[in-house]
Amino acid sequence: MGSIAGIHGHEVDERVIQDMLEQMEHRGANRIDIELLSKGAVGWSRRSEPDPSVSALEGDRAFVMLDGVLYEPRERGESDADVLKRKYEQEGEACFATLDGSYACAIVEDDRVLLARDYVGARPLIYGAEDGVLRYASEAKALIGHLDRVDELPPGHLYSTDTGVREMPDPQCDVPDFETPKQGARVLRELLTAAVEREMADGAVGGVALSGGLDSSIIAAIAKQFDGQLTLFSSTIARYPSPDIGYAKRMAEYLGLEHRIAEIHDEEIADVIPEAIWYLESFDEDCVSGFVANYFTSRLVSSGTNCTLVGEGADELFGGYFAELPGLSKEQRTELSETLVSIAYNTALRRLDRGWLAHSVDYRTPFLDPAVIAFSRKIPDEYKYYEDGHGGRGVEKWILREAFAGDLPEENRSRTKMRFARGVGIDDLMDEAIAGDVTEEDLRKSPRTAGGLTLNSPKELHYYRLFRSRFPEGYESLTARWDPFK
Repeated sequence: MGSIAGIHGHEVDERVIQDMLEQMEHRGANRIDIELLSKGAVGWSRRSEPDPSVSALEGDRAFVMLDGVLYEPRERGESDADVLKRKYEQEGEACFATLDGSYACAIVEDDRVLLARDYVGARPLIYGAEDGVLRYASEAKALIGHLDRVDELPPGHLYSTDTGVREMPDPQCDVPDFETPKQGARVLRELLTAAVEREMADGAVGGVALSGGLDSSIIAAIAKQFDGQLTLFSSTIARYPSPDIGYAKRMAEYLGLEHRIAEIHDEEIADVIPEAIWYLESFDEDCVSGFVANYFTSRLVSSGTNCTLVGEGADELFGGYFAELPGLSKEQRTELSETLVSIAYNTALRRLDRGWLAHSVDYRTPFLDPAVIAFSRKIPDEYKYYEDGHGGRGVEKWILREAFAGDLPEENRSRTKMRFARGVGIDDLMDEAIAGDVTEEDLRKSPRTAGGLTLNSPKELHYYRLFRSRFPEGYESLTARWDPFK
């Protein structure tokens, strides 16, 4: 957990890298290390104690910086960066096809820089090249004043100073086939349980973010198998109880685990909106709402642990949004699933990463384990979204519910999908917080951004104005639509 930054192409004053890293200090670091090179500089931030997630190593071939965590076998005393360096020296770029973890990294070799981002893309990596000089950082805010326009390295891609952007080698992950729904549910249960165990193996995880929804309830139930002392963390609106909090309380009682709840007050919502835009680096209204919900939960979690499990990813992989969109054909559902997965790094995972790291809390996502993702692609849509055949609301994530039917209270297992921000009541308060600041008439006069992106509401226009007050126009490309129908 931390951040990386670098400049390649000319001599660099150490203070430049220092300033870039300080713009990202919220990512969980209180120690900064900088290395000046013959044609540039690199820097990384980390906790003062040993931190395997972000480090750098000089060797005969490579200088390696890593933001994230790897779940790879290792020799005694090896850090994550040690593991990456060893595998890269042995296998070259082919190592990324099998590298298991959530990461963004930079490898500096002599006169060459290689940037890489895992296939899921929860950890960000932003870069820009102008006049033969490459600049890169974990977040775009570190590049303000250095670049007028930036790009985000897509998941599953490499960028190098000699060949530009290209896809990584094809991922290699073998998962079982199955013939019946029962067999599929059993395999899914085994793979997700193994993913949770692997992500908890280093002892860093101290809690689970429990929204009260199906996904986080499943993760909490599995996690208890490996640590019976975990703490569960939830958020709710102080003014009125949210639908989610009742389910979260019942799940916590069912598991017999300590449960901490943060109450969010109206004035806090209004106060955090400008900072939400700054941390998130986006003005998409759905992403901003989702960020705020994560932000307040991570603030609570930071008082108890700096690493937690979250249930992110299940909706995109297992048809969590199908019931909200009745009437879609099988082909349309498949297309929607692929779209949501392809943009997740810039929408759902962006609000997750920025929301949790705003309070220096690391997050781990078992649903986004490579084996779980690979297996989800083998599951037919009719097992993800069960239709009753009578025109009623179908059952989303049906196979996931079946896989863990015996691990949850029936009311938690059978509850329908509700978006996190709506479930905790954030959306309503966000609407109230900006009421009067921007009107429908304002939106009619300014319906698009400078880059041509359509603004969907007065609220989003307000967010866009906040974004442009802190980010150059050339950073608008960082904003993507969470809702593909907008």
